[in-house]
Amino acid sequence: MTRALIVGAAGQDGSYLAELLLAGGDEVFGVLRPGSADAPRLAAAGGRVRLIEADLTDAASVDRAISGTKPDEVYNFAGQSFMPATWKEPELTAEVMGRGVERLLDSLVRLAPKARFYQASSAEMFGRPAKSPQNEETPLSALNPYAEAKLAAHRAVAGYRERGLFAVSGLCFNHESPRRAPVFVTRKITRAAAAIKLGRASELRMGDLSARRDWGFAGDYVDAMRRMLRADRPEDFVIATGVSHAVEDFVAAAFGAVGLDWRKHVVVDESLRRPPEAVERRGDPAKARRLLGWKPRVGFQELVESMVRWDLECLSSGRDGALGAPWSPPGA
Repeated sequence: MTRALIVGAAGQDGSYLAELLLAGGDEVFGVLRPGSADAPRLAAAGGRVRLIEADLTDAASVDRAISGTKPDEVYNFAGQSFMPATWKEPELTAEVMGRGVERLLDSLVRLAPKARFYQASSAEMFGRPAKSPQNEETPLSALNPYAEAKLAAHRAVAGYRERGLFAVSGLCFNHESPRRAPVFVTRKITRAAAAIKLGRASELRMGDLSARRDWGFAGDYVDAMRRMLRADRPEDFVIATGVSHAVEDFVAAAFGAVGLDWRKHVVVDESLRRPPEAVERRGDPAKARRLLGWKPRVGFQELVESMVRWDLECLSSGRDGALGAPWSPPGA
């Protein structure tokens, strides 16, 4: 039985990963921020995740988490996942998502040197890439506090790997699910489509509909993460579908899922437009496909429809739509 420690277990990725590991017979510990009331996204795990508290800004707290669980694997998702919010607290972002990872790595070297470590890196670290698709050789740069912190952590992982720790980073492109927080544009779209279908709203205001992203399903992406930690040697991988879609495609799929013509309900708001991107954000997952045998299982249309269905159910029943529906892991 593998003992896995998931830092940031209460989030979208952490909760899906917990279910996947439990389905494989592993023992799972989940780290929450001190003072966190509960972890509702872990409800589908049926109480089988052993929850502990730890503060990544406190080295002693990190040491207690590592020494108390003696993990074979550590997955780190801690930090603010909504990139725009990191502009409001850039110092805290750097402290938790950058230096906090260094504290985790240092603790592992001292207290669990045989453990394997996964760091959730981000396609935001590609900045403004010169060409598409982006792969493991694409130069990295940081254009916001979120990317800066992720890049610092990414480099720390590489440094500790040179010291002999089995440490890897997954450069993840956009991955969504019914558990995605409503602040993200994908949930904004699916919740609006559901609300309009139910007569609770009349319009959705959006910015640039032509922007393109490489969207995948979070449940597929955590499978890639597990494969990375169980590979023969530690390497970084791009985790992506390799296919991009415009925001308009996402809108059309969401409204189509409830039988509505999006053109009758979506209003383009110029104040919401972002500067245009010269090169699209699209990942090249060839290395993951070749060395890990990984490929995404859930397609774009299926992903969007699952999110809309969940929002319809939540709005109809008064449930908290931020939590997301249960998911059956690969092979279930």
